[in-house]
Parts: sequence; structure tokens; C-alpha cells
Amino acid sequence: MGAGGRTCVPPTPRKQGENEEHHRKRVPHTKPQFTLSQVKKAIPPHCFQRSVIRSFSYVFMDLTIASCLAYVAVNYFSTLPHSLSLLAWPLYWAMQGSVLTGVWVIAHECGHHAFSDFQWLDDSLGLLLHSFLFVPYFSWKYSHRRHHSNTGSLERDEVFVPKRKSGIRWYSKYLNNPAGRVITLFITLTLGWPLYLAFNVSGRQYERFACHYDPYSPIYSHRERLQIIVSDVGVLAMFYGLYRLVLLKGLLWVVCVYGVPLMVVNAWLVLITFLQHTHPALPHYDSSEWDWFRGAMATADRDYGILNKVLHNITDTHVVHHLFSTMPHYHAMEATNAIKPVLGEYYHFDETPIYKAMWREVKECIYVEPDEGAETNKGVYWYRKML
Repeated sequence: MGAGGRTCVPPTPRKQGENEEHHRKRVPHTKPQFTLSQVKKAIPPHCFQRSVIRSFSYVFMDLTIASCLAYVAVNYFSTLPHSLSLLAWPLYWAMQGSVLTGVWVIAHECGHHAFSDFQWLDDSLGLLLHSFLFVPYFSWKYSHRRHHSNTGSLERDEVFVPKRKSGIRWYSKYLNNPAGRVITLFITLTLGWPLYLAFNVSGRQYERFACHYDPYSPIYSHRERLQIIVSDVGVLAMFYGLYRLVLLKGLLWVVCVYGVPLMVVNAWLVLITFLQHTHPALPHYDSSEWDWFRGAMATADRDYGILNKVLHNITDTHVVHHLFSTMPHYHAMEATNAIKPVLGEYYHFDETPIYKAMWREVKECIYVEPDEGAETNKGVYWYRKML
């Protein structure tokens, strides 16, 4: 079984110190003895089958729940006593943001052609759902595809690319304390997603300015430019729709009903992605060592409790998603359990509570460096916490 892998038998409880040491154990970084074909053969064939009806059932479920939550908030919160209303709105924001993150995950699945067997259907629905959440669908689809093609590469990965020690900014030492980490987390969770889309913050370094809204951005090829414009039109259409809604209902109404839940969606998206690719036990590679297979396995599955289901298991089946990205989410858990015996220690699952994991990774994963004094594997980089 993989490091931290789950079996049908509950794991033996560990003391806190043992649990931490268990999750710090590095996954192997050498080329595995098994192949991608062997991993695929371990997965039941039906896991690769996509069903339009089943996929749409999740869209219907999510949108129905989101509509019911909005209906209750709009029609009943104003009738509550003021003290209860102050409690009801944050609860609504958390629940609605989580449900809409599930909608985001389905749109992400469309971008991977994992929703159905029809590319036109996947792109049409993905464009609609992502535009509703202010995501430029095709723009992100293509940059995310490049992320999947280059996961774990220090030169070519597209998102949450770790810095080497030489790339640490001068002000980092002033943020390397509890107050600084709180500030870092707050900015990352609130502004991280829009800053990435607009300015490629935390993304791959390009020779010139990179932006997801620019059809001539270095992120994209010439043949992709028209679709980038289509993505921009989708986002602009949503802007216009919100503008009309503000005129009709008022700015505060739109912020409370839609704006704050959207911020929750963005926060979940950034946190989930950050924790999938940032862990002391996971290696990164430079061009002398990197290959696609090892890079794809150098990700972590996490446990978000009941939110695993709300978020359509994007949280605890991320390893298999990187290996087989066209697999629909409703087969990913079965596939994950099937590949664990094959991956062995190359599979990493961390059940550390998310709030603890978030703080730990911000504290300990500051930059990457090869092991000091290592004569071999100089192209393998690990996270360090000491500035």
C-alpha cells in the first residue's frame, strides 16, 4: 500500500508525533518499476466510461441545491431577528460557496473531456458553468491542460510552481512568522485566483507578461486565440448580467447572494490546488530528472470530510485524476482504491485535518532545493522551511 494509503480496514490510530512523521516520509523519487499501462490495467474498465445522464444528474443536483439555498436566503433571511440573520448569512455563504465549488469541479471536468463522449457538449456546458463563476473557460482549459502535461516540473508546470532558494524575495523573511503567515494565507485565499488569471501570479515564468484574458498571451498558441476571445465574451456577458441585476436589486443584494459565495468558491479552489501540489513529502524535478509519470504521481490526496462528496471527490482522488484525467469523477474513488496496490509508496494520502495541513504547508513549504551534498539526483527538489 502507498504511504498513508487507505484500505478497507481502519488504520491503526497513531499518536500525534507518529502521525506527523508518517506524513513527512518522502515518496520515492526514482523511476518506478511499474508502468502506466500496468496501473491502468488495475482499474476496472467501466471506470473509464462516461455517462451523459449520470454526469448531468450531478449538474442538476448541484444547481437545484444552489437555487434552494438562494431562495431561502432571499425570501426568509429578512424575516429573521437581527441576531439570527447575522448567523444565517455566513452559514449561507459557506454552504452556497461549497456547493458552487462542486459546480466549478464539473466545469473543470468538462475541460478535461471527462463529462461525456461529446466534445461539443463538454465545451458548451463548461463554457456556460465556468462563465457563471467568472472563469474564462477555454483560457483556463488550455493552461490547465499544460499543467497536467508538466506536473512537478520546475521549468514548465503552470501553477503553484515552487520557488528555488535563489528566487525567494527579500520580504519573505518578514512574513516567516505567525502574523506573516496569516497575511499570506488571507491574500492567497481571497485574491489568489483572480491574480493568477489576470497576472499569472504563482504561475510559470514566461519571457513576457502572461494573462488568461489575453488571446495573444504566451500561454496560448495561435490556433487557440479565437477560443480565448470566446472565453472573454462569456465572462463579459456575466459581468453585464450582474450589472443589470445590481440595477434591479441593488449592489448589497448581489454581493450577499452571489458575490460572497463566489469568493468562497475562489478560496476553496486555491486551497484545494495548493494542498494537492504542496507537501513536504512530495518531490519536484528540474529538466534533468523530470518525466511525466513521476510528475503526475507527485501529488497528494487529502481528506476534507463530508466536503469530499460535496466537491465531487476532487480532493481525495487527485492522484488518479492526474494519471487519467478523462475519467469521470464518479468512478475516481473506485479507481483510486484499485491503483493503490500498484503505486505502493508512490501514492500519498494525508488525512491531516485541512486547517492544520494548510498552516503546516504555509509554514514549512517555503522554497525547494536538492538534498545537500547529494551526488546523484541533483535534479530532485524538496521543500525547505528555513530561510
